[in-house]
Amino acid sequence: MMRIHTKALALSCGLIMGALLTLATLSGMLFGCMPTITNTLKELYPGYSLSLIGSIIIFLYGFLTGGSIGAMIGIIYNRLFVRM
Repeated sequence: MMRIHTKALALSCGLIMGALLTLATLSGMLFGCMPTITNTLKELYPGYSLSLIGSIIIFLYGFLTGGSIGAMIGIIYNRLFVRM
């Protein structure tokens, strides 16, 4: 089986999660939609708010969270399935 490039997976997962959370923040800020999601984000991530600064903060948090998850998936996949 082929190996997964862990750094590329981590980077792509981080960018996608950061972009999606930023999009949720901006849509909540502009249209007032998704109040439950934005309230949950306020509880999970310190410093987050429905503002332009909050969208930058949530992008960084999303990038770190998504990157960590992507890296863990890549490492686990490479250790479990490539040796078979």
